[in-house]
Amino acid sequence: MTKSADSRQDKATTTAPAPHVPPLAGVWATLTCLVAALSLSWPALGGKLLLPMWSDQFKAGFAFRDFARQYWLDHGAIPQWNPYLWGGLPFVDAMHGDTFYPTALLRLLIGTGPGMTWGLVIHLFLAGCFTYAFLRACRLSFFPALVGAVAYQMAGNIAGLVSPGHDGKIFVATLLPLALLLVLRGMRDGKHWAWGPLAIVVGLTVLSPHPQLLQYMLLLTGAFVLFTWRGWASDVDDERPTPRAGLTRLGFAFGAIAVGMLIGAIQFYPVIGYTPWSPRSGGIAGGYEAATSFSLPPEEMLNFALPQFSGILLDYWGRNGIHLHSEYVGVAVLILAACAFGGWGASAHRRLVWFLTGTLVVSLLWALGGNTPFYRLVYALVPGTKFFRAPSTMLYIVAFSFATLAAFGAERLLRGSVRRGVVLGLGGILMCLGLAGASGMLSNSALNRTVPELAERILAAEPALKAGAVRMMLFVVLACAAALLTGTRRLSRDLAGALLVVLVGADLWTVVRQYFVFTPPASELFATDPLIDFLQKQPGPFRVIALPPQRGNYNDIYLDDLRFAGLMAHRIPVVMGYHGNHIGKYDLLIGEAPAYQNRANPNFWRLANVRYFVSDEADLPIEGAKRVLGPVKDLAGNDVFVHEVPGASSYAWVTPVIVRANEAAAARAVLDPRFDVRRAALFDSSANVTGTSLEALPEPLGIQARVTRYLPGSATIELDRAAPAGSALVVSENYYPGWQATVDGKPATTGIADVSLIGVALPEGARKVELTFVNGPYATGRMLTWIAVIVSLVAWAVGTIATRRRASRG
Repeated sequence: MTKSADSRQDKATTTAPAPHVPPLAGVWATLTCLVAALSLSWPALGGKLLLPMWSDQFKAGFAFRDFARQYWLDHGAIPQWNPYLWGGLPFVDAMHGDTFYPTALLRLLIGTGPGMTWGLVIHLFLAGCFTYAFLRACRLSFFPALVGAVAYQMAGNIAGLVSPGHDGKIFVATLLPLALLLVLRGMRDGKHWAWGPLAIVVGLTVLSPHPQLLQYMLLLTGAFVLFTWRGWASDVDDERPTPRAGLTRLGFAFGAIAVGMLIGAIQFYPVIGYTPWSPRSGGIAGGYEAATSFSLPPEEMLNFALPQFSGILLDYWGRNGIHLHSEYVGVAVLILAACAFGGWGASAHRRLVWFLTGTLVVSLLWALGGNTPFYRLVYALVPGTKFFRAPSTMLYIVAFSFATLAAFGAERLLRGSVRRGVVLGLGGILMCLGLAGASGMLSNSALNRTVPELAERILAAEPALKAGAVRMMLFVVLACAAALLTGTRRLSRDLAGALLVVLVGADLWTVVRQYFVFTPPASELFATDPLIDFLQKQPGPFRVIALPPQRGNYNDIYLDDLRFAGLMAHRIPVVMGYHGNHIGKYDLLIGEAPAYQNRANPNFWRLANVRYFVSDEADLPIEGAKRVLGPVKDLAGNDVFVHEVPGASSYAWVTPVIVRANEAAAARAVLDPRFDVRRAALFDSSANVTGTSLEALPEPLGIQARVTRYLPGSATIELDRAAPAGSALVVSENYYPGWQATVDGKPATTGIADVSLIGVALPEGARKVELTFVNGPYATGRMLTWIAVIVSLVAWAVGTIATRRRASRG
């Protein structure tokens, strides 16, 4: 067939009646998306949790969220201070997950573990529903829209994110099609009611809180606003807004986005103030190289069609070191996406296909990160990029682009507008890839192109690659057969449409189901054991250093306080913990990553109030350390021991003098084992205190500072005798603006002491010190959030009234 003849066929077929839309189409689509989500997550119905041992949720997410939930139940408020990790850090400012996202309410209602799991499942379901609604708004018929919905919600880079526990990414990915739907309703259709909901959706995305994926979502949403503003015509009557109306809608759209950003003020206004205190204050350490870490290696684009190429989950052997999600797009989706290209009777559809294609190309180049020069432009021009790493997180936009293109391809197939050569050509390429995988050619190629150290892992993954290649070829054959049967009208349109939906879902399910690793309830995952029982019985407050296991179970949630925050789940403070955004000054005390060498420094133990070492070693190379427990079996089955460090630990102590010093000099002094931290408080030069010039350090006062009340963010400390003039109280808690002190009921001066701790200047005769953390930026951010929410709701109501009045006029 000639090109002109093919064009005439396209024009003829695109004017054919659309496939039948069943009654209650929205209900059927909702049920389909629900079945798709439950087909992957049905064990949750029996109380199982999505907390695999390698996930961020297991390592720390549960501890963060359970602390917030319990604090709310006890105090009716959001916690403002987390004393359990890294010497203490602000809870909101340093970010501890979805504190203000609706999933927090779910955890309050049904418990931390079930709330976390069902939050993920519900969002996978909603991702399909929102994509279906968006595609129907794009005027695709029922089955093509459903193809796109299932393709997106079950895509490897959406559903597969449950494996690493990246809930914030799933939240943003879910809200993306809803944001685009609202833009479409407002910009193309002139529905003024859409602007209020758009602001709320953007606000929810901000509160997810995943700033990197938020950035990508805003970029795509802004691009789509501009795309629709350029006059994307109605497919029905080709009406275009007047230039004035178009500019008005454009202003409303970006105004809604701005208000939505303000909704997130309760989370991000405190974050802005915290940024100078964060280890990432100048951007992620390592510059461009660090910002491009976890880029998508070009060879791993083969995972779009053959996900076993670089190994699944713990069998991964590729260049990124860790790879707990999937890039799998689906061979059926790829074939359908290829069918999207060709003549369209409606120019709006054609332009949208090219917009999605451009989105796919840009997002794929972005995901490749440092592997192409393109990311140099991104790093130089896009604000915020220097604070992020893992450009490959842009792959959720790639997944969305493929899924929506597949929906347009299904539309063309059902209308008989696709040439057989397109299907057979791509099918043949995919079959060649499958044969290369099944024959061992891909494994041999990988062996020849990677470092010898990976050879063993590549060979170990080869059987799975061969089996995966056979599976892929089976679905290529099925997808090509379904496409050809649909295109030749040998099946009814409804039957063909249903077949495409089932085929896309089955193809993705056979791969993505491997990422849904379910675990027992939290009562078993984080159960108490003799170690926890012992530590909880000891009078506090104190901190623990939990060393990595040297034998037995390496994934021990209660050992290795850098890889896990398991002890926080039982409210046991550790000197480090799995977080990544602690107060940067604390690094000067504990030592630089990855060694953190000062954990072996007795002065650090005194400053950090370290009382115990926990390890699986019966003896520690610490002179004077006393074994007080062990061996006992912990939750992971390891034999563990507890050693008490020599010297008396204390949460607070009184020094006879105050000395002002710059940060570097203070760090050198307080970490010198010859320096007795109880003989002088080294306040930062910026502190509003009066210092003393010394030729020699005075003797310690011997005043005992007893903690009589201790809660996250507050403490009461009583001295056993009156403090002399010029003395200071040093508290083993990181200083951060917001810490306030009263001495005997009167306000007192606080500041940074001994590099990162809280220092309180004591007046003569001081006996009682009360410390409270008051988060001013949080209060301001909360006020701004409520204002923005009210504005959004008012805009929604006013827009609804305006839309109805316009409709009534005709």
